[in-house]
Amino acid sequence: MDNTNDTRVLEITGLDKFRGTTQVLQGIDLTLRAGERLALLGHNGAGKSTLIKAVLGLIQTEGGSISICGSRPGTGAARTHTAFLPEAVSFHPALTGHEQLLMFARLSGETADISALLQRVGLSEAMHRRIGTYSKGMRQRLGLAQVLLGRPKLALLDEPTSGLDPISRQDLYAIIDELAAQGTAVLIASHALTEVEARTDRIAILRRGVKVADDTLANLSTNAGLPVKLRLRATEAQADQLAQQTGGCRINGASVEIRCAPQDKMAELRRIAALGDVVVDLDMVPPRLEDLYRHYSQEEPS
Repeated sequence: MDNTNDTRVLEITGLDKFRGTTQVLQGIDLTLRAGERLALLGHNGAGKSTLIKAVLGLIQTEGGSISICGSRPGTGAARTHTAFLPEAVSFHPALTGHEQLLMFARLSGETADISALLQRVGLSEAMHRRIGTYSKGMRQRLGLAQVLLGRPKLALLDEPTSGLDPISRQDLYAIIDELAAQGTAVLIASHALTEVEARTDRIAILRRGVKVADDTLANLSTNAGLPVKLRLRATEAQADQLAQQTGGCRINGASVEIRCAPQDKMAELRRIAALGDVVVDLDMVPPRLEDLYRHYSQEEPS
C-alpha cells in the first residue's frame, strides 16, 4: 500500500562533495516525501554513506542544498525531525537496554513507554540485561527502538538488517512499514536487494557519486527494457524438440528458457500455448532488482 503524500520531508538539490581532489558526490537531486520508503543502492564507495552523513549534518558539502522539513542539516530542528540507525550501532556496555533507551528519551525530551518500545523490537526479555551481553542483532534491535522514539519525520537506516536473523529481518521491515504508515519518510541504504525489492516504494541507485536511477521498480524495469524469461518444462523426451520449436535454450533437465522483450510476452505466450501438450508447465520470471541494479550500475561504454 502506498502511504505517501505530497509533503516533502527531505529535499536534496545539486549536491556536490569532494574528498581532496576527488568528487565523491556529483549533482545529487533527491526528494523523499512523507510516508515514502526509498531504497538507496550502490556499490561500496558509491557515495551512500557520504550522502547520509551530509543529511545528518556531520560533514560539509561544497555545492547544492539539503532541506529536512524546511531546516538545514545539523540544526536543532533538523535533528528533532531525524532518526538514524547506523550499520554498526554502539551503546554503553554497562547500561541495560532499558536504561539506555530511557536516557535517550530524557535527552530528547520525549515521553515514551520504554518497556513497550523494547517489547515491540523483541527485547522484552533482555531489557534489563547489560548491553555488553547483547549480540550484534540485539544491539541492532535496540538501535531500532531508538529510531522509534518521538515519531521522527525522517528515518535514515544504514544496512538496518545487519546481524539480524531471517525472522528478525521480517520483523524489522514490518516496523518500517508501520513508520511509513504513520507518515515517516524512510531512507534505507542496503546491499540486501531481495529484501528491499518488495518492501520499498522507490529505488535510487548511485554509481561513483552520481545518481543513475531513481524511480519505482516497475518504471525502472520498463525503462531498462530487460528481457522477461519464460521457463518451459517438457517431458524429458521432448525437451530438445521444445527448444528447437521455440528457439529457446535447454537449462537443466527438461527445462527450456526463452527470453523476450516485455512488450512481446503476450505474443510469446500465445505461441507457446499453440504447442499443445509438449509444454507441461511454464513460469514467467520478470527482471528482478538484482538484474536492474546490474543494468543501471554498470559503467558506461567508453
